[in-house]
Amino acid sequence: MSPKTSKASKRGGRGGAMTPGRIAVLVLAALSLIFIFENTRPTKIRLLIPEVTVPLWTALLAMGIVGALCGAHFAYFKKRRR
Repeated sequence: MSPKTSKASKRGGRGGAMTPGRIAVLVLAALSLIFIFENTRPTKIRLLIPEVTVPLWTALLAMGIVGALCGAHFAYFKKRRR
C-alpha cells in the first residue's frame, strides 16, 4: 500500500486534529453546561396552554438540545447541497 492511499489521506488528513473551531465549540459547550447547572431554581414555563414548574436547568438544557438539533439539521442539508 503506497502512502498516497493510506486511510489518513482518504479522511482528509485532519480527522483527529483539534482545530480552532473545535476548541471554540468545546469551550462554548463547557460554559453552557456551567451556566445551566448554576441555574437550578424552579421556574414556571408556559407553552400555549399548559403551565408547568420545572428546574430552570432542565428548560435550558432542553432548549440547548433543540438548538443543537436545529443547527445540525441545517448543517446537514447545507453540506448535502454541495
